[in-house]
Amino acid sequence: MSLDQSRAPLLEALDGYRRENRYGYTPPGHRQGRGVDDRTRSTIGGAAFESDVLASGGLDDRRMTNAYLSDAEELMADAVGAELAFFSTCGSSLSVKAAMMAVAGGEGGELLITRDAHKSIVAGLIFSGLRPRWVRPRWDETLHLTHPPSPAEVRKAWETDPQASGLLIVSPTPYGTCADIRAIADVCHEYGKPLIVDEAWGAHLPFHDELPTWAMDAGADVCVVSVHKMGAGFEQGSVFHVQGDLIDRSRLSRCADLLMTTSPSVPIYAALDGWRRYMVRSGREVLGRGLELARTVRRSVDEIDGLTVTHDELLREEASHDLDEMQVLIDVDGLGVSGYQCADWLREHHCVDLGLSDHRRILATISHADDEDTADRLLTALRDLASAADSFDPPREIRQPSPDELQLENRMLPRDAFFGDTESVSLDEAPGRIAAEQITPYPPGIPVVVPGEVLNEPVVEYLRTGKNAGMNLPDAADDALDTIKVVCRPT
Repeated sequence: MSLDQSRAPLLEALDGYRRENRYGYTPPGHRQGRGVDDRTRSTIGGAAFESDVLASGGLDDRRMTNAYLSDAEELMADAVGAELAFFSTCGSSLSVKAAMMAVAGGEGGELLITRDAHKSIVAGLIFSGLRPRWVRPRWDETLHLTHPPSPAEVRKAWETDPQASGLLIVSPTPYGTCADIRAIADVCHEYGKPLIVDEAWGAHLPFHDELPTWAMDAGADVCVVSVHKMGAGFEQGSVFHVQGDLIDRSRLSRCADLLMTTSPSVPIYAALDGWRRYMVRSGREVLGRGLELARTVRRSVDEIDGLTVTHDELLREEASHDLDEMQVLIDVDGLGVSGYQCADWLREHHCVDLGLSDHRRILATISHADDEDTADRLLTALRDLASAADSFDPPREIRQPSPDELQLENRMLPRDAFFGDTESVSLDEAPGRIAAEQITPYPPGIPVVVPGEVLNEPVVEYLRTGKNAGMNLPDAADDALDTIKVVCRPT
């Protein structure tokens, strides 16, 4: 690190704004909380409104000549060994779209994308008109989840579609599993193409050497992180990092500007700045404590009858390359219940929320902010869950497709299918039709159906039975999932 990492330009500027008693006859209309009613202030807190000022023409002058934001971004890049960093207050959903458009945007653009990509990546395909060339992840037929693609699978994809402009992978996955990024980056660079890593779950990775390898250290060209997920940022706080000469940085900046709000949140910006300073100063210490706590929790959960922490199964040959131990993935199949039932019971009876649930798993994320008290609360809730599970109704059957059945044929560009002439058909009529919407179990947010794909009966039955068993499908056009939106047949 070559810069003074004790600085936090955005936080310092916000302190200065208050000391100088600045007042803007500009948005926000609440005027640093003066216009907020007492009941709202008592819940949200006055400090939140006091920090909510304009970034340009408020915190900085109208031309941003004090460069608070760009200085903070430069410090972030220096702290993590990137060459460039951009802050986003619109989440990694924006950042990853900007990276996709910068690498492959334009007429006839194509991008290799792992098929276990987040729904925001599919949204990027719809916005941009890019053609996805799907890279098959490694399907685990026993656990019914996907592992990141292997370097060999990536090489096979490049041999099949060498015309694609780059590769986009997700690592860590929502389950905490990680790809062999270094080997995958080497394959991409053999073809002279950039690697984009959606590392939304990896904001903490650069700051402790016992965590999985960070994408920039492994040779990725663009890396997108959500600081709010595993860091100490506000929701929507995201950073994308750049290195090497395979990315047009001006184009990336302009693509981000196309998507970015013109009213960015200063509190979100400032929290990103503070997180970086905190991690440089204390990251190894606090993340080390978090890792040890996570390991203790994992051992303790394994001692609860009916619960098993998934670990070795995720790291065996032909599975994942590495694992973030702060993501505690718990198999509840031994209780004879579903993860959906467990998540709902824990919320209702212990006021405990979990980050992910599916047909047989729940996931608890341990962060650097957790301590023995919060760990004990989780373990107490899980012990009570194990005791109460016998009283649950039997879980409804979910008909799981095979890996081959989940690989739907891509017949149209996602953009063309989404914006084309569409109609809604019953689920019984859907097999054989081209989907015009994405349908995504959330969390984890990996679309089962992408616009432009040909629906088949096993996938339709999976969605039907999953919905009935408690699966959350928030982006389906029909909330009840009685119908699916498809492309009209030619007349």
